[in-house]
Formats: sequence, C-alpha cells, structure tokens
Amino acid sequence: MVDVNAQIAAVERRVETTQRDGAEVRVQRLAQEYPSDIADVWEAVTTPDRIPRWFLPISGDLRVGGRYQFEGNAGGEILACDPPEDGRASYRATWEYGGGVTWVTVRLEATASDRTRFELEHVASVADVPEEVWQQFGPAATGIGWDSGLLGLALHLGSAVDGPTPEEGQAWMLSDEGKAFTRAAADAWKDAHVADGAAPEVAARAAEATAAAYMGEMPAEPAESDGAGA
Repeated sequence: MVDVNAQIAAVERRVETTQRDGAEVRVQRLAQEYPSDIADVWEAVTTPDRIPRWFLPISGDLRVGGRYQFEGNAGGEILACDPPEDGRASYRATWEYGGGVTWVTVRLEATASDRTRFELEHVASVADVPEEVWQQFGPAATGIGWDSGLLGLALHLGSAVDGPTPEEGQAWMLSDEGKAFTRAAADAWKDAHVADGAAPEVAARAAEATAAAYMGEMPAEPAESDGAGA
C-alpha cells in the first residue's frame, strides 16, 4: 500500500519558463531525497538490470554517445555521464518520443552517508509544444509521469523487493489508490504552474483535464466563454 500523501509531499516540483541558447524553453524539475547512499542510487538509475525494477524495461548502449530505448516509451541519446565523485553525480540524455525531442538531466547529491537527493530536470522547447496543448494540459501532462517514476524509485529503494511491473503499475494507476495519487500529483503541478505565472483558473483547468486523461476519463467541456477555444 502506498502512502499517497507522504509521497506527494516528499517531492519538490518546479516549472520555469526561461531562455536557453537563445530559445524559449520550459523547464520542469522534480526532486526527492531517498534513504540510500549515492552509489546505490546511481546504480539504480543507470544500470540495465536495475532500471526495469522501478521504471521500464530498457535496451541499448548505456554509455555516452550510445542510444537507449524504453519499452513502449521514449528513447534517445546519452549526452553526458559523470559517475559519483565528491558526493555528486549526473547524466544527461535526449528524450525522444512521438517525433519530438526534449532533454533530461538527472543529478544526484549525497546529503548524508546513507541519503541521496535525486533531481530530474526535463527541458522542452516552447516552440515545439502548441500553445493550445500547453493551455489545455499544462505541466502535469509530463509531470504526473515523472511523479510515477519517483514513486517507483522510492518503492524500489525502500524495499528488498522489486517495484511493480509496467502492467502492475498501469493497473495500480487505475485503482482508487492510483487515482488518488494522480489527482494529488496533478494538483501539485497546478501549484507549480501558478508559481510560473499561470492564471490560477487556467492551471486548475489544465490539471483537471490531465488527471482525467491519465485516469481514462473524459474531462469536462470548457465553457464557451472562457476564451480557450479557436
């Protein structure tokens, strides 16, 4: 059984619209501290035998310049990899899905001999995401998926047993407990969206629509007078 409220509260979330290399980008960050040393967390997030135990089956050449592929999900190229040294580690890769390319950076920091802060940064070009799509779904569209990943890692690092299989994870997401997690994650991303400057009503509507999509439910139709249509 998952303590949904505790897991949601354990994750820091941030959305930032900024400039990088002359282009406008949206940056999503999630961070959580885990009760494992940095060597163990590094192994969990970089090795092909452990990644499937908390995230998804992975194949490919997991080294700088190599390409990877998550089963039924994204793939990409590994751009940089810095193993643990002086209490820090990181890697960076492209995240390619459905013809689009975004960028993911994972950073680890040892906060104690037996504790590690995990941070994931996901960067997407504003020009590559239609404004109407962003207005409709907002940061929760990708954020809920990343939240699920951090939950899987928490279960993996906090237990001697493996996390759920992808099939078990999908079934759990549609359970009452899983839906509560989805709603809570969407609500947390709503707050991050507002902190980035979104109008509260726009952020709330986007979070509701995204949660409904994840749960396989039809979102409510927007009011005709809200100006969100064509």
